[in-house]
Amino acid sequence: MDKVLIRGLRVDTVIGIYEWEKQLHQQLQIDLDIAWDNRSAAEHDDYSKALCYDTVSKRIVALITEKPIELIETVAERIAQCLLAEFQSNWVRVRVMKPGAVDIADNVGVEIERSR
Repeated sequence: MDKVLIRGLRVDTVIGIYEWEKQLHQQLQIDLDIAWDNRSAAEHDDYSKALCYDTVSKRIVALITEKPIELIETVAERIAQCLLAEFQSNWVRVRVMKPGAVDIADNVGVEIERSR
């Protein structure tokens, strides 16, 4: 299976369950593995047959920042559903990390895999 990878996508958004969190922006770090058949794009050296990293990245940022979300689990699910539906991927792995959420850890997060 071919994959398109996006690593360390940084998104500043309102995220969290506590009232103080709902008053500020925090950064999420997102890693995506997106199943995508790269053969045709590679064979013809044709950008129109490739999955555009920039388009995907901007869509994910818009999805996450359109309204406040409480849980990173919700963020991961929404991203997965978007990639499966809007970008026609058959399988995705989504990792959402929230640095600084726990004082005694560098990072905390969730990782999910979904398929159609």
